[in-house]
Amino acid sequence: MCSGAAIRVIGPVIHATGRPAICVSVRLPNFPRDGGFVMRTFQAIQIAFTFIGTIVGAGFATGQEVLQFFTRFGIWGTAGILLSSVLFVWIGARMMLASARIRAQSYESLNQALFGRRWGTWASRFMLVVLIGVNAVMLAGAGSIFKEHFGISYQTGLLVTIFLVFILLKRGMNAVLAVNSIVVPAMLLFTLIILWDTAHGPGADRWLTMRTDAPQLAAWASPLLYAAFNLSMAQAVLVPLGSRIKDRKTIIAGAWLGGVGIGAMLLVGHIALSARMPGIAQFDIPMGGIARELGSLLQWAYTFLIFAEIFTTLLCDIYGLTLQLSARLGWPEQAITAGLLAVCWAGSQIGFGPLLSTLYPLFGALSLGWLYQMMRRPGLSGM
Repeated sequence: MCSGAAIRVIGPVIHATGRPAICVSVRLPNFPRDGGFVMRTFQAIQIAFTFIGTIVGAGFATGQEVLQFFTRFGIWGTAGILLSSVLFVWIGARMMLASARIRAQSYESLNQALFGRRWGTWASRFMLVVLIGVNAVMLAGAGSIFKEHFGISYQTGLLVTIFLVFILLKRGMNAVLAVNSIVVPAMLLFTLIILWDTAHGPGADRWLTMRTDAPQLAAWASPLLYAAFNLSMAQAVLVPLGSRIKDRKTIIAGAWLGGVGIGAMLLVGHIALSARMPGIAQFDIPMGGIARELGSLLQWAYTFLIFAEIFTTLLCDIYGLTLQLSARLGWPEQAITAGLLAVCWAGSQIGFGPLLSTLYPLFGALSLGWLYQMMRRPGLSGM
């Protein structure tokens, strides 16, 4: 999801090769430039908030990502979460520091620095395709919420979500950004509520003892895939954020706060799901099933919160894709938005669970090349 940032195309740029390229920027909050401790702390918190908000999307909020990448591996899932958290801190900081060092204006600038101009451009095009696939997952998640928790058919849920996205995109992003400033803290609050409820119920320690028949190689590959996919997708926000902040200590502190926060939320989800395995695995929205145990009021609130996570992520992604394709193709924005939503609707017919379990590992595997380049180029970030 987009958190405190708006995506816009600032027009064609002519490279030294004579080829035009589209430059996409993210409009960020006005960060104070004072170098004092208080201001650096404020900036670090802003980075952490944006980092968490970028990673926590539909699969995370619903519990499917935690289930597919970690919980199904039992006790090894706990170790996997620790590994993912380290990667979020390390690569997140390295990405933002590299962006500040090369003064990157968009994720395409970073990809070209990592892979060279030709392959970096292809990597950016791949990201465009991936974002379309991710949006199909977002839309499928919205349909599953309507079906499982609102008692409305899956197809109706898809159409209602598409209609709302299309209408809101005609008005801009201001309303979405206001919602994001509420959704992330609310998710953190519900994470604490779920942890408290699980700690006082049966099976609270299963995350330390649960066994699995899955091969250990898959258990160790899973956190790499998860981190690679999410970090490569987070480029659209973290690259211009690092370029804007510039201060090394502030970026590193923000990466630590954000990475540890993401890891803590993953661990709480893993603890809660492990205590309810294997029955909880039958739900397309596992965390929604847990929310039922908290009472009708909190269940409805959490279900709406999950939908808000999905909806804002879908809205931000479709908005960014619309601007990029409109600039490249010269077509009307509303026509491109309608076309993107139609493609996402077609992909969502597969269903949320199958789509997530199939597409995310595939995208993660392809993102491993990007992660490898980030690891092997310490000179780019200075760390």
